[in-house]
Amino acid sequence: MNIMIAYDGSRNARLALAQTITMFRALSPRLTLVAVAENPRDITSSNEDLFQEEVSELKGHLKEALEVCQSQGVETETMLLDGDARKMLLFAAEKKVRPDMLVLARHSHEPDGGFIARSLTYFVDELDYMTFGSVSSFLARRVQCPLLILPSR
Repeated sequence: MNIMIAYDGSRNARLALAQTITMFRALSPRLTLVAVAENPRDITSSNEDLFQEEVSELKGHLKEALEVCQSQGVETETMLLDGDARKMLLFAAEKKVRPDMLVLARHSHEPDGGFIARSLTYFVDELDYMTFGSVSSFLARRVQCPLLILPSR
């Protein structure tokens, strides 16, 4: 079984990795951990420095996760992409990895406190955002493989 995990090194991503290993260990899964560095919108030296810092941090997180997987005897590879996280995860799932399942950790972002009922579209988007998060919501509507969204604890 080929499983792709969106991995950013956060607490929720680490929990999702551990849960995935626990749930699918008996199937001898092959994991692909995909991290995405958000590319800065304008090129300035300070933005480039922040971007390089993010890339470095993600490489460290992927290395730590790879060590965890190896200690558990799970075949794992990593992939680091840059760009919009939603689009790059979709690209990785559809064009690069082609997993049997995509696993995401649900992040608990709080929506802004505006009035939800301004329009039906706004209401649905806000509900999706509160329930799944922007990346999860985007991928749930577009990805062509089974999607497992693991809750944060």
